[in-house]
Amino acid sequence: MLPEGAEDRLLANAKVIAEACKNSGVDQWDLIGFQSYGHQLDIEAGKITMAAGGGEGGFGVRVVDDGRFGFAHLVDVAGAERAVGQAVAIAKKSPSIRGFVLPSEQPANEVGGRMDASLLDLSSEDLLEQADAVLSHVKSLDERAIVTGGGVGVSVTAGCLMSSEGILSTGMTTSHGIGLQVTLDVDGQLTSSYQGQSSRRQLPELPDCIGRAVHWAQVTQNPLQVESQAMETPVLLTSEGFSPLFSMVVPPAMSGEKMVRKESFWSERLNEQVINPALSLHDDGLLEGGMASGSRDAEGVPRRRQTLVENGRLTNMLWSTRDAAQQVAEGRTNSASSTGSANSGGHQSPPSTGCTELFLTTKEATSSWDHLLEQMGDGYVVNSVMGAHTANPSSGDFSVTTSAILKVENGEVVGALKQAGVSGNLAKAMNGKVVLGNDVRRQGSYSSGSMHLPDVLLMDGLRINPA
Repeated sequence: MLPEGAEDRLLANAKVIAEACKNSGVDQWDLIGFQSYGHQLDIEAGKITMAAGGGEGGFGVRVVDDGRFGFAHLVDVAGAERAVGQAVAIAKKSPSIRGFVLPSEQPANEVGGRMDASLLDLSSEDLLEQADAVLSHVKSLDERAIVTGGGVGVSVTAGCLMSSEGILSTGMTTSHGIGLQVTLDVDGQLTSSYQGQSSRRQLPELPDCIGRAVHWAQVTQNPLQVESQAMETPVLLTSEGFSPLFSMVVPPAMSGEKMVRKESFWSERLNEQVINPALSLHDDGLLEGGMASGSRDAEGVPRRRQTLVENGRLTNMLWSTRDAAQQVAEGRTNSASSTGSANSGGHQSPPSTGCTELFLTTKEATSSWDHLLEQMGDGYVVNSVMGAHTANPSSGDFSVTTSAILKVENGEVVGALKQAGVSGNLAKAMNGKVVLGNDVRRQGSYSSGSMHLPDVLLMDGLRINPA
C-alpha cells in the first residue's frame, strides 16, 4: 500500500518549498505536508459495489512578516514559488498582529501507537474478505437485516512539519475503519441504524459496531402510538447519540479566543463551577494510539496533557500561537500563550485551535446500562440525532430530531417511538444531575480531534417532543 521511499520524497519536496520561502525574504515561515495512500470498499444494498485505491496529499505553507501572515496550499512542488508568492501577497494585505511570531523549536515527547505496520500489508483482497465477513455476520444476527450502506477502508499517511525556527518533524500514521448502515424491512416498515469504528491499529475482523447497528435497527421496530406533547424528562444518550451534540457545543466553548471574545457560554467563568461537580474534562494530546494526538501540534508546539474542567470547575482554555497573540494585541486578555492546541484539518487550511483527545470522566462510580435505566426511572433513550450541526456553541441551545429513540418506564424499555424532537441546553443539562456509563467509546468530532465518551444520563434540562 505504501510506495517505497514515500516519506523521503515528502521531506525532499518540503525542502523545495522551504527554499522558496527563504528566497521570498519573509521573516518566518512554516509548512505542513501530507501524503496518504489507501484502499477502500463500498457496500450498498447488501453488496460490495466499488473498490478503490490510490493516494492524495499536498502542502500548506504559511508566511509571517512583521506580524502579518498569509497562507497558500499546493499539490505539485513545481508550483512552490507561485504558492509562496501567493502567501506573501496575502500577508502584505493582512493586518499586523503585534507580537505574533512563530514558535521556536522545543523538545517534544514521542507518542507511540500511531502506526500499525500490519496495516501496510493489507490488500484490497483482505478488505474484500473482511467486507464479506461483515455481510455474513449481519445476516447471522438477523436474517432480515441488510447492509444498505457503508464500507471498509485502510490508509497510511506520511506527514511532515517544517519551519524557519528549526522545527522539523516527520512521521507515519495508519488507520483502519468500518462503517455500516443496517436496515430492516419488516412488513413494509423500515428501520435502520448507522454505526462505525476506526483505529490507528488493525480492527478485529468483526468489530463491536456491527452488533450495535443490528441491535438498534431491531429495537426501533414496531413504534408505540403516543401523544405529541413536549415534556421535560430525563434522557439517556448513548455515546453515539451524545457525541454529535457534545462535539458541536463543548470543545468550541473551551477555545481561548471564543472565551475572551465572550462567544462561549463559559466566558468570564474561569475557576468557577461550570458543570456537575463530579465531572471533569481533560485533553490528552499525548495519548498513545490517538487519532488526533502526536508529539507536536500543527504549529510545532509540543503537545501536552491538560485538565480543562476539574471536578466541575473550569481551570484552563485552549490556545494556538496565532490566536493567543491576536487576542493579547487586541486587548481582550492581558496574557495568553499556546497550549499546544493548534490543529490542522489538512493541507488546504491554516492551523486552528481545537481539542485532540477529549475525555469526559466522573469521580463517582460509573453505571452499567441496566443501572442507568434503573436510575432514570421514566424517560427516553436516544441513540442518534439529526441536525446536531445547528446547535449553538455560544449558548449551548439545541433542537434536533431522532428516529432512534426508546421509551422507558420504571427502568424498563417499553418500546420505540417513530420520531421525536429533542431540545434543551447542553450546558445547563451537564450542570444538573449527570450519570456516566462504564463503556467508553471513541467518537469523531464535528469540531476537532476525537472524543472518548460513555453513555450519558442527563436528568435535567432536556425536552422530548414525540412525533
